[in-house]
Amino acid sequence: MKCLVTGGAGFVGSHAVISLLDAGHEVAVLDNLSTGHLSAVAPGVRFFNVDLADPVATDRVVASDQWDAVLHFAALSLVGDSMRDPFYYLHNNYVTALNLIRSCAAHAVPRFVFSSTAALFGGDHGSEPIVHDARIDPSSPYGESKFFIERALVWADRIHGMRSASLRYFNAAGADPLGRLGEDHQPETHLIPLTIDSILGRRPGLKLFGNDYPTHDGTCIRDYVHVTDLADAHIRVLSLLDTRSVTYNIGNGLGFSNLEVVQSVERVSGRKVPWEWAPRRQGDPAVLVANSTQLSRDTGWKPRYHDLDQIVETALRWREAHPYGYREKQSHDLMAT
Repeated sequence: MKCLVTGGAGFVGSHAVISLLDAGHEVAVLDNLSTGHLSAVAPGVRFFNVDLADPVATDRVVASDQWDAVLHFAALSLVGDSMRDPFYYLHNNYVTALNLIRSCAAHAVPRFVFSSTAALFGGDHGSEPIVHDARIDPSSPYGESKFFIERALVWADRIHGMRSASLRYFNAAGADPLGRLGEDHQPETHLIPLTIDSILGRRPGLKLFGNDYPTHDGTCIRDYVHVTDLADAHIRVLSLLDTRSVTYNIGNGLGFSNLEVVQSVERVSGRKVPWEWAPRRQGDPAVLVANSTQLSRDTGWKPRYHDLDQIVETALRWREAHPYGYREKQSHDLMAT
């Protein structure tokens, strides 16, 4: 298939690009590089430096080829920032996606895969893994913005026949097992890279928020799914879109506590993690774990990297090899040109 990947210079998007290439698909990337990295775009891939907020430029890219599928990863994604500036998040994520969806419908793109989120489900699901048809109750404007987009895709299917997959995934983690790509956010907010950076001396003062949750060790439990497994799920759903639209949760199905993440990094690295307790953060549910049974039944998808130490090992290996993330290589590329 000929695939256009928006946000293909970001963490999950870039891993999806190399997985698509590995599977024999033809790929192009659209990204405004506001949070992504040009060095994360696979060599030889067509690159459009375009902001989806510009409907004319977006339409020009969609009209430039006969795409078999568009995979949409580009979005603002910091929950805390969305709580501080809700209308900016709601407007940016929805309007940029709407510009893209409108162009895809106008130019008869048959398949659309959407990077959605577990933030749609809120925090009152108890300890049971969350099924794909659980009650929608976003606990942040970020989650709400993703739900707006899912609803727009419903109408794109009903009116224009554009089939879509909304993939609601949990905590993306790890790095490409071959060492080609990794995680490099600025600022970094994810626990695994923050914990790794603390042992590398790059970010002292790691904090674990809350030790009085109703869990086995008092800390929050989250579902960490390897980014390569996420990419695999995006590819598997493409064939389903020949006949219908689908919605799935994507997760490891195993919950790991904040304290267990710290312990895993210590095991894998052989180093002690410097950390301290901090008060709970408002809005953090005790447990968020995915039930991905429906995805497995329909596509045969199963996480290959289900063990937390496996996930941490790939992340640590990439971070040790790239202590400054992609910035070193980008600086070198700029000097070379």
